[in-house]
Amino acid sequence: MSHRIVVLGAGYAGLLAAKRLARRLHRDDATVTLVNASDRFVERVRLHQLAAGQRLTPRPLRQQLGRAAVQLAIGRVTAIDPAARTVWMGDEPRALVYDTLVYAVGSQARLDDVPGAAEHAHTVAAPEQATRLRHRVSEIASGGTVAVVGAGLTGLETAAELAESHPGLRVGLFTGADDIGSGLAPRGRAHLRRTLDRLGVSIHPKTVVTAVREGGLDTDAGGPLAADAVVWATGFRAPDLARAAGIATDDRGRMLVDATLRSISHPEVYAIGDAAAGMSVNGTTSRMSCQSALPMGRGVADVVAARLTGREPGPVRIGYVFTNISLGRHDGVVQFTHADDRPRRLVLTGRPAAAFKETVVRSTVHSGPRSASRGN
Repeated sequence: MSHRIVVLGAGYAGLLAAKRLARRLHRDDATVTLVNASDRFVERVRLHQLAAGQRLTPRPLRQQLGRAAVQLAIGRVTAIDPAARTVWMGDEPRALVYDTLVYAVGSQARLDDVPGAAEHAHTVAAPEQATRLRHRVSEIASGGTVAVVGAGLTGLETAAELAESHPGLRVGLFTGADDIGSGLAPRGRAHLRRTLDRLGVSIHPKTVVTAVREGGLDTDAGGPLAADAVVWATGFRAPDLARAAGIATDDRGRMLVDATLRSISHPEVYAIGDAAAGMSVNGTTSRMSCQSALPMGRGVADVVAARLTGREPGPVRIGYVFTNISLGRHDGVVQFTHADDRPRRLVLTGRPAAAFKETVVRSTVHSGPRSASRGN
């Protein structure tokens, strides 16, 4: 019987892993099944554009797979049974049995940080959530107020995109940090500040949001602040599937893995992307980002293929080259970095940065994502 490889999740990491596994292994020796809740590939790095009212190009998974010998199973995964090596799918449960499982289920917005966020805040972590925000923004675009909480990449890009697409919208960016753009070189931080100021985004550093309520939010800086919509962009956590299955995870739900991305508790299971607590080249846990997901997707395919053909693989290196921040459609910052994510002096800004990021984002789709640049 062929070795059964099941890949859970068709995001950047999972799609790349499934395709590369199919290329590396002979179909008589192994079958590769890709499981996803939707039949579409989600360009997650564009969801802030969807929230701002822009139309995204549909990306059917079958089209993204091309001629790769990958079986596609569409359905929501409800449970994993490691003892039986079985994945359960759908409201009317059906089972998929695996010999090797690649856990690439991505992440979801972390909405349990403060009271009221889950009930009242919007996110851009999934297409349906971004679409919900889009509808709300269309209702308040003329003179309404949006509070974006969190000044990481998601918060920065969402605030800029909303402000550029809807000039009549008042956009505020709230962060508990001392400033924004802490991972950028001075020139990049200065450009980020100037651009957000040009777009009319008000910045509120050293402001911790303590609660979200209907019609606004509360902060540690004083009384309640009114907002017609609150966007929660403070971070992500992995789904609960691995923890519920008894597989070792960290406090954010990410599977604990060794240097080859193999589960430390279940050797037949591997994890990649946002759902994996991988190790970067500097010895720290990898960031939840496309930058980490793509080398993991490549690496896990090589690791699994090596072990199935009797070779012991080396460690998967998760390094960085650059960080892209889009600031609307015609501006941005590209911060080139050392492999350990420390910023270099080299920074690209303005229209060239916007064009650079667009090229990178398109390459991950048009290649399927085949080549998968490490920076995004």
